[in-house]
Amino acid sequence: MRFTPLVAASLALAACGSAGPEVAANGPRIEPSLAATWQAEGPARQVAFSRDGRLVATSDASGLISLRETTSWKIVEQLRHPGGATTVAFAADGRHLYSAGYDATVRDWEVGGHRLVRTLTGARGTIWTLDVSPDGRRLAAAGEDAVIRIWNLPQPGIPAALKGHARNVWEVAFSPTGKQLASGSFDNDARLWDVASGKPLATLAGHSQAVVGLDYSPDGAMLATGADDSTIRFWRASDGARLRVIVNGRHVDKVAFSPNGRWLASGGHARGTMDTLWHHITGLGADGDSVRLWRVSDGSLIANLPHPDDVIYVAFSSDGRWLVTSGEDKHFRLWRLRAATD
Repeated sequence: MRFTPLVAASLALAACGSAGPEVAANGPRIEPSLAATWQAEGPARQVAFSRDGRLVATSDASGLISLRETTSWKIVEQLRHPGGATTVAFAADGRHLYSAGYDATVRDWEVGGHRLVRTLTGARGTIWTLDVSPDGRRLAAAGEDAVIRIWNLPQPGIPAALKGHARNVWEVAFSPTGKQLASGSFDNDARLWDVASGKPLATLAGHSQAVVGLDYSPDGAMLATGADDSTIRFWRASDGARLRVIVNGRHVDKVAFSPNGRWLASGGHARGTMDTLWHHITGLGADGDSVRLWRVSDGSLIANLPHPDDVIYVAFSSDGRWLVTSGEDKHFRLWRLRAATD
């Protein structure tokens, strides 16, 4: 491919852009190492670990859902969500797996039986996110129609509908107590909801672009949000007060606390806008640092995890020893996490 001198110079300059925050050289940190790469049929979507840590489920845009046991990481079961699977979540007891996707349905699968138990309907458009309450009694789902629906799983009749977001909802999460629900939307806001009444508790305003990732700290005291404005924000979960802002340097698509609450993983764009243009036009450039690990106590960056493309989801194992990341390059990656030694 031939470029004019001006275009070539502009692209070359773009390719030399800032790589983002500097990695901290001191203090507590963990060291990741790539342990395995798993091929997906379509762009990799979401990851869910069962609460007992025995299984991990992955979904991709083709609709393939793979369940692996976490001692050997071998596939033990595969399911197919028609039209493509965007999100998955295990039941609290691990006996069922819920999937949702572009067909606007939630499907309830019996784990180990390869059997569809029931289908939950009502959404009007793609469902982007699912979560199951800690007690296993409620399932929250939301997506393109901007309505958050909460089903009572023992008797899933008409779901409760939480309305307030002006645009599509990208992620929902129950608090560790199950009494509160957080949501992030393309209307640039995150919201806190009272689960019992369905009433809004607080609007977390401050992001200037879509809020596409969120997670509660294990103790329930904080909520972390990530957004297309290239920042990560920490909020006090009790009242929505802002605690800290981290400038990531590029879009953030997902944030996740480690089980011990000491670390935060973020997934997002592999490159800045101009670097992405350079990569797409020329095919040149090294892997981008799509995934970053942060120290929660002071917001320091402690590690970059290279990927060839954007990463939209990250998930820690229940023991905190592993991290799974999902890539637009049709691969999931398994990372081993070990305490760093100076």
